[in-house]
Amino acid sequence: MRALAVGDRALLVELADGDEAGALHAELLRRRAEGTLPAVREIVPAARTVLLDGLDDPGTFARELTAWEIPALHARVEDAIEVPVRYDGPDLAAVAALWQVTEEEVAQIHSAAEFRVAFCGFAPGFGYLTGLPQRYAVPRRVTPRSSVPAGSLALAGPYTGVYPRSSPGGWQLIGTSDAVLWDAARQPAALLSPGTRVRFVPEHAGIRR
Repeated sequence: MRALAVGDRALLVELADGDEAGALHAELLRRRAEGTLPAVREIVPAARTVLLDGLDDPGTFARELTAWEIPALHARVEDAIEVPVRYDGPDLAAVAALWQVTEEEVAQIHSAAEFRVAFCGFAPGFGYLTGLPQRYAVPRRVTPRSSVPAGSLALAGPYTGVYPRSSPGGWQLIGTSDAVLWDAARQPAALLSPGTRVRFVPEHAGIRR
């Protein structure tokens, strides 16, 4: 763990990997909820970092961090949000070939995993979810699509994501969900936030052609 000053009131904490970043983020939220975390305006996780903005004394807090005992992510138990999905994406066959399984088995493997929102970005409501074993990481498409439909369930590298709105994208599309990822009239507007556990629930057993 390394804490770097960002301006006068912020720290960027660098971690070894995504699991450590997620564990630190979860611990920061827990301590803030119980009132033992110094006042901080924002806590923003990313792939291997956590940014804390609005600290009164970043230097003191950085030194205190080194003494923290941070539970591993697997030690935390929270209810998972269930996201209904149809495994009917146009890249399903390509992903099945990469995994050396059938299309039905892609659906089984993916829906059997429990995911966690590592961080959010790209578009409002878009979460980068981890949870698939490393052997199922897939490359981005060689040629990105100019338009990916809202609700598309997609894979890229170690991440799973659902497009909250239509946009260009280069991820591998394996399914479709009707879940509303972002609704400005809802509180909170985002269905998924960093640290949220997620399970994808097939709407039917078969693969739609």
